[in-house]
Amino acid sequence: MAERSGPSRTLACILVGLGAFLLAAALLIPTYTVGKLKKTPLDLEVTTVATGNGDVLDSKSLTSGKAVVNTNVPLVAQRYVTVVDPSNANDITVQAGQTLRRTDKQGDTGLLTATVDTVTVDRVSSMPVPGGTSTIQTDANKPADEVERDGLQYKWPFDAEKKSYPYYDINARQTHDIDFVEETEINGMKVYHYNQKVAPVDLSKVVSSPTNKLTFPASVWGVEGGDAPVTMTRWYTNERDTWVDPETGVVVKGQEKLYQYYARTADKPEVTVLKATLPFDEQTIEYQVQQAKDGQDKLAIFGRTVPIVAGILGVIALIAGIYLGTRGRGPKNPAVATGPATTPDAPGVNLDKRSDSGYDSRDADTEMIPRQDWTTDQTEQFPAVDPRDQDPPTTRL
Repeated sequence: MAERSGPSRTLACILVGLGAFLLAAALLIPTYTVGKLKKTPLDLEVTTVATGNGDVLDSKSLTSGKAVVNTNVPLVAQRYVTVVDPSNANDITVQAGQTLRRTDKQGDTGLLTATVDTVTVDRVSSMPVPGGTSTIQTDANKPADEVERDGLQYKWPFDAEKKSYPYYDINARQTHDIDFVEETEINGMKVYHYNQKVAPVDLSKVVSSPTNKLTFPASVWGVEGGDAPVTMTRWYTNERDTWVDPETGVVVKGQEKLYQYYARTADKPEVTVLKATLPFDEQTIEYQVQQAKDGQDKLAIFGRTVPIVAGILGVIALIAGIYLGTRGRGPKNPAVATGPATTPDAPGVNLDKRSDSGYDSRDADTEMIPRQDWTTDQTEQFPAVDPRDQDPPTTRL
């Protein structure tokens, strides 16, 4: 059989090339594409809401002559996180506007705290970038304070581990470890639970605000001493719990146990300013779970699904190309003679055919001569008569 060529060989080359390309893609996609996906998106926009009830000091009561603490006050803490400049391929500047308000009062009368926090972090590790933006603004009428910070805040790194991480507390403006507690599930998703305890912090040493250190008569504070002036400092403490999707670093659930109080010493709270436990509401948790799942799906598609499919298709293409390229490459068969077979001793004698009478011409030293058949016009072969074998002619007298 003649060697195959033309379209078959072209198709074989195309399949081999395609197979090699797909196999290379299967190896490179997990390392290149997944690395690009494991970065905080530049279009980040997240709103979280935490709700609960707590005790709140009526600030106006201090000037009215008696500190009054309202109990079982409905509270809502809202945080809106978005991306601002400067942000680039490696770093992202996050701005978080945070408010805490009591919902039993309307407008500004219900606003307890408002903060705008801006920080530049690494898009992979989520840690603050040295030399990047780091400001906190607590008064809309004053410029933001530039602060030095280290530690996580709004997002965990990709591939979070079961270990302690530094975490920056915006109220204390200090970094403390947040410790791994357990692996658990929220809405069917595996999450890591971390916990941080912030010891009492003297807020008068953190922010220069007149409300962080006040002097009133003892009677106003509700302590012994009558009209004797008593100076108290505002203290802050917190216990923070965070549940994180370890694969994407998305904070699925958060909770804070806030406690602010006035006291002369940190270990003896005297007048409560704020005491409440504020966990994410269910709507926020569901939204964060979906955000984490979307991130997991993208990583799974380019980290596992696409490489596996590309690898399988690459192997199939290679096998098909090699098969097409080699199946027509067998050894050539010798040409078959189409004319009558001859022998050296009898040129032109057909060794394979017999006469119509069944006589085998190979068995006699005879020469075959053609005879015309008048009815069929076909040639038949008979043995030639040797004149020597005939009787001598008779002479008639």
